[in-house]
Amino acid sequence: MRWGRAGSCLLLPLLLAQALYVRCRIPRLPEAAGACTGTCGQGQSLRLLITGDSAAAGVGVAHQSQALAGQLSERLAANFEISWSLQALSGRTTAATISCLRQAPVQVFDVAIISLGVNDLLAGLSAQRWIAQLAQLTVLLAERFQVRQVLWSPLPPMHLFPALPQPLRAYLGASAQRFNGALARYVASAGGCALVQVDLTSLSTADDGFHPGAEAYAAWADALAQHIRSDAHLSGPTSLRKHDIIHLSREA
Repeated sequence: MRWGRAGSCLLLPLLLAQALYVRCRIPRLPEAAGACTGTCGQGQSLRLLITGDSAAAGVGVAHQSQALAGQLSERLAANFEISWSLQALSGRTTAATISCLRQAPVQVFDVAIISLGVNDLLAGLSAQRWIAQLAQLTVLLAERFQVRQVLWSPLPPMHLFPALPQPLRAYLGASAQRFNGALARYVASAGGCALVQVDLTSLSTADDGFHPGAEAYAAWADALAQHIRSDAHLSGPTSLRKHDIIHLSREA
């Protein structure tokens, strides 16, 4: 289904009513229990920052060992001595993440893994404005935390979320695809960034019909681990190019 401006305006009252209904209906699952920092493995030192929204925080599973942080560190432990830090919160937008990281203690990380976009979309942010904020976040990660590479993940397939009724599901799915298109163009032009694709279309969600389940977190961790293991940039100097990032931010 294609969503033109006229069609969206005509359906706006229904979409708003469905959004309010969903907000009240979807159960609020807790963030995964467990430590938000850890070390494991052996080999080359690798410092990971995982930041962003409820998916980064592990909502949908009971413990961090089942969530992204735990599953990713487990997969990398055979190749790296992992030191990881999780700084994520349910409902967090890109702007809120930037604010949080500006106030966080200064640390050094090799790789930053980002899970953002869904809350920005739900808050009504345009894809253009979102990309401008991503560019700001990338500069912050390079300057404050000396991150060598930022790994972005696409927004999930919201058009398949069982918790969302139609036509809201189709509308949010189309909006997520627009965000993902803008994200792909940004990553292709910014140094030190990569977009790690993962196919979640055949995997079930958590009990709320909205967040990832354990299988989805496992697939996500597999894709990220494969990228990190094959990335030669991690042993060299940072590849984040501040000039390119700032230029992109101004264009956005």
